Amino acid sequence: MAELITVVNGFAWGPVMLVLLLGTGIYLTLGLGFLTLRKLPAAIGMLLRGRTGHGAGDISPFSALMTSLSATIGTGNIAGVATAITLGGPGALFWMWITALFGMATKYAEAVCAVHFREQDSEGNYSGGPMYYIRNGLSQHWHWLAFAFAIFGSLAGFGIANTVQSNSIAQVLKDGYGVTPWITGVVLMVFVGAVVLGGIRRISTVASYLVPLMASSYLLMGVIVIALNLGEVPGAIVTIVDAAFTGSAAMGGFAGATIWAAIRFGVARGVFSNEAGLGSAPIAHAAAQTDEPVEQGLVAMLGTFIDTLIVCTMTGLVIVIMDVLPSGVSGASLTSMAFAQAFPGGDIIVTLGLCLFGFTTMIGWSFYGERCVVFLLGTRGILPFRLLWVLAIPVGTIVQLDLVWLVADTLNAFMAVPNLVALLLLGPLVFRLSRDYFQRRSELPDRA
Repeated sequence: MAELITVVNGFAWGPVMLVLLLGTGIYLTLGLGFLTLRKLPAAIGMLLRGRTGHGAGDISPFSALMTSLSATIGTGNIAGVATAITLGGPGALFWMWITALFGMATKYAEAVCAVHFREQDSEGNYSGGPMYYIRNGLSQHWHWLAFAFAIFGSLAGFGIANTVQSNSIAQVLKDGYGVTPWITGVVLMVFVGAVVLGGIRRISTVASYLVPLMASSYLLMGVIVIALNLGEVPGAIVTIVDAAFTGSAAMGGFAGATIWAAIRFGVARGVFSNEAGLGSAPIAHAAAQTDEPVEQGLVAMLGTFIDTLIVCTMTGLVIVIMDVLPSGVSGASLTSMAFAQAFPGGDIIVTLGLCLFGFTTMIGWSFYGERCVVFLLGTRGILPFRLLWVLAIPVGTIVQLDLVWLVADTLNAFMAVPNLVALLLLGPLVFRLSRDYFQRRSELPDRA
């Protein structure tokens, strides 16, 4: 089974997918006139003012972003970055940066479409995302893509955000403290269940408190490591950029790592981490209290900026600076080793961060899967999905890690295809909505 999944994964993340992901981001970036870079300061200001919503929706724009970040800031930032660098060399981090820069436009377009085409379910809650902007924005012969996305989305979460997270948490607790995996699984099941069964409002409330706290704490530790090794930073950056274009087979410890491996694992892990192009984040942003799709798009693109260009960069720099790659260790254990070498107790910080990141990813993604189920089955599918989600958590702790990552990667690709096709077709609408918004707001520069 592992061999079969490996073959499917190699095809799913082959050249066609990488071109489609980066190509969509480049197309949207150019079509928007580099709006995502030009309006970055304005987006940050909008986020700081967005703790309370203005318009229809279930949660504030700030809470929508925190819910989105709760789902993206997870083991991808700790274990995923380490895995990418191990398999593709330091150059993989560079290609994660490139993916994120163009991914900001992808995330922006996703949120704009999600708010513009969202609906209310029979219980009055807002539902949106690729399945809705495909059905409501494209002609009927494209509607099968909406169902394909909803099917893959309802299944993908059990890999990318459920079993992968619990598996990584169980691994690091077992390696560091000898905790039996099934005990970790049961504890996670209880805590995640307490939040997930409360729905989007409870999920967003928990995320709004936990995400800023855990992200800032992890970044602070990374800054300390960099400050203690400031002289190594320029060399680390040169190594990362050089390896992105020359490969890293000559550096020892990653025999076989080539330029293609750096691109392949950099893009794949970058998407795994920030989810730009997957179509998951717009499901959360569709619930935001706003009447302006463009404003939520600006807030949404910050998710990719924060997740990859800040948090993942911090992890990657610490790994390269501490030169732990030749150890042969991979995943979360490699990141833990890097921080442990930096200062006493560094491994404990990584362990705590991994547990919190994994926990928030589980609760955030449960909402994504739930909304996909609502699209397919209606609100009657909500409770069964939530129960299955919670019960699957302990299973992930005893599954082989390599197989779990492969399944998650493959399901990511299957999710992304319908969403990327829709974004390419809806690109002109996103461009028009953006132009109209900034023309209307031109006399109010503080909001534009």
